[in-house]
Amino acid sequence: MNAPFSSTSDVVRLADLRQPDETARIEAFVAAQGGSLFHRPAWLRTIERGTGQAALGLVAEKGAAMVGWLPLNELHSPVFGRALVSSGFAVEGGVLATRDSTALALCRAAEELAARRSCQCIELRGGAAPADWTATSESHLKFEAPLTADDEAQLLWIPRKQRAEVRKSLQEELEVTVGRAERDRAAHFAVYAESVRNLGTPVFPRALFDAALDAFDSDIQTIWHRGEPVASVLSFYHDGAVLPYWGGGVWDARRLRANDRNYYELMLHARRRGCARFDFGRSKKGSGPAAYKKTWGFEGVPLSYASWTAQGAQARDINPASGKHAALVAAWKRLPLALANRIGPHVSRGLG
Repeated sequence: MNAPFSSTSDVVRLADLRQPDETARIEAFVAAQGGSLFHRPAWLRTIERGTGQAALGLVAEKGAAMVGWLPLNELHSPVFGRALVSSGFAVEGGVLATRDSTALALCRAAEELAARRSCQCIELRGGAAPADWTATSESHLKFEAPLTADDEAQLLWIPRKQRAEVRKSLQEELEVTVGRAERDRAAHFAVYAESVRNLGTPVFPRALFDAALDAFDSDIQTIWHRGEPVASVLSFYHDGAVLPYWGGGVWDARRLRANDRNYYELMLHARRRGCARFDFGRSKKGSGPAAYKKTWGFEGVPLSYASWTAQGAQARDINPASGKHAALVAAWKRLPLALANRIGPHVSRGLG
């Protein structure tokens, strides 16, 4: 349905992301506004192909000019309910607009869209939001830093204690590969699936990783020990930065310091590819991953998120650290890996 939503000045309508001209126009607007990888229509369509969660989006126009864009995935889950998320399975998103009034109009239109599609919640992972929505900058931190001029300078940039771990990893019997072939994809999924099972969370569908690799400038770097993959990361390259996005290691990775080797090698690989920045992604404030990133010399910057919940509904809670999910997380850690990999993708499709 492409009927305009109510607005005082701009015309806000549902985007048609299956029309190449429409998609190209939005992609150009995202680039002009300095939007993230996760604002791109290509990201929304990747999530749709990989998980079945619908790619949507609201466009704001003033005459013939595009003045605003709100990317959305419609996430539905029998466990976690229905929500509009900007953007699904992403760490960033939210409104891109040329004026504050346009951003407000897009958010109000999203409220109408949520009601039409029986979604009880809207989540914005960044960007402006109405004053009557729930906003926070206390939940997540983003970690990013420039890459250095050469390999030795990159090693010396890392703080002393963590640099010692990297040096030890360079002495281990480890092999580093980078690629996008089936061997790389299979190794990555095996490592990532075991890693998240050990953390007590369900693995995403492998179809999501395949769709992302096929849609974006991306690759997989894997650390091998005696022919077995022990650490792996799927990274994106966007706007001069490398984004190590889906990564992990098996139990033996810590002993082998394989994760330390993985991230250091990725810094070198990204610089050789022409990247200027290392985007270490987001982590929950006060979490172990946040502390780990700080040992590498990254400083956390608060991320601003906002949400809207329909009157009478409960806010969506997908935080694995929430007390509400403690028993489920503990039980998931004990699942046999084969069983976790079989049922995990059906659960994780609704997390996003």
